[in-house]
Amino acid sequence: MMTPSRRVAPILSLSIVALSAAMTACGKSPEAAPDTAVGAPQAIGAENIAVAREDTLRSGPSISGMLIADREARIRAELSGAVLQTLVDAGQRVSEGTVMARIDEGTVRDLAISARSGVAQANIAAEQAARELQRSKTLVAAGAIAERDVESAERANLAAQAQLADAKARLSSAEKNLSNATIRAPFAGVVAEKSVSPGDIVSPGSALFTVIDPRSLRVEASVPASALGEVRVGAPVSFKVNGADRMLEGRITRVSPMVNPQTKQVSILATVPNSANALVAGLFVEGRVAAEKRVGVLVPEMAVDQTGITPSVMRLRGGKVEKVSVQLGVRDEAAEVFEITTGIAGGDTVLLGTARGISVGTAVAVSMPRDASARDAGTRATAPSDTVAKTNKP
Repeated sequence: MMTPSRRVAPILSLSIVALSAAMTACGKSPEAAPDTAVGAPQAIGAENIAVAREDTLRSGPSISGMLIADREARIRAELSGAVLQTLVDAGQRVSEGTVMARIDEGTVRDLAISARSGVAQANIAAEQAARELQRSKTLVAAGAIAERDVESAERANLAAQAQLADAKARLSSAEKNLSNATIRAPFAGVVAEKSVSPGDIVSPGSALFTVIDPRSLRVEASVPASALGEVRVGAPVSFKVNGADRMLEGRITRVSPMVNPQTKQVSILATVPNSANALVAGLFVEGRVAAEKRVGVLVPEMAVDQTGITPSVMRLRGGKVEKVSVQLGVRDEAAEVFEITTGIAGGDTVLLGTARGISVGTAVAVSMPRDASARDAGTRATAPSDTVAKTNKP
């Protein structure tokens, strides 16, 4: 039989061991504790996201062509001679009737003087013949002369009148040639080209100036023959000129009735108002015919993945990535956006480009530069209800 003293010893030893273990556990450093913290969100730049928006969508066949002047005059010489002086230069604005150049008029001036003299002589002869005819008629009535004398006076009068008409025609031609020695602007516009200088010898048909009216231009372009059903007279045209980002508007005024057999394109003409003279002729343009116009949910092309069986986008909701299948509507080639008919709504945030490769369920934070605080405020004002977390780069 064990005595009380022998039973107490083992119990005391176990108590000491337990107390030591508890003290050791209580004194363990925090660094030795298991790592149970969740990983930080993946940071992406603001250029990797876009907000789906409800906006006006336009679609139609693309066009490319050139801006040309609706009113253009290529002024050529109408007589031979030396250019005495030029009074305008290329790029200068002119009014209707402005004198642009003068050609030596010495020869045509002499011809005009001679023609005036011829008219004066022919006029005197015609008046004399008319008086002789009247006298002959009076005398034949009195029986003083024979009838054949009256006939002779009538023939002389007709010949005199014909000579007078010929002299007047020669004078008109001479005066016209004389006026052609002074080159005038046919309408108000801008001198687009100057082809002569003082001292040049010109002949009929020689190019002198080109004047255009920049207030109203036209687009001379072409569309694929396959899209001819979407093109009609009066349809609006949206386009950009090379070197500018602003979209301009015009309207189709003519559609060619035939297809170019080599290019399979159909030519069109569209007017372009240019009252502010912001455009100049000769610029290359690209755009499209706005055959269809409606409001829809739009996202950039870079947000849509079309490699799968159905198109999809990667959407941010609650700060995490999710994959959403969508149905595409019309593609706006000029704006490079797609219409989304089902799948997402206006205000949803989608990933762009390479950011679409982020795994589904990944937490994401959008990094914004410190100097973009003003843009951040605007973004937050239009952000969806499940706003994506944003962090500032140091």
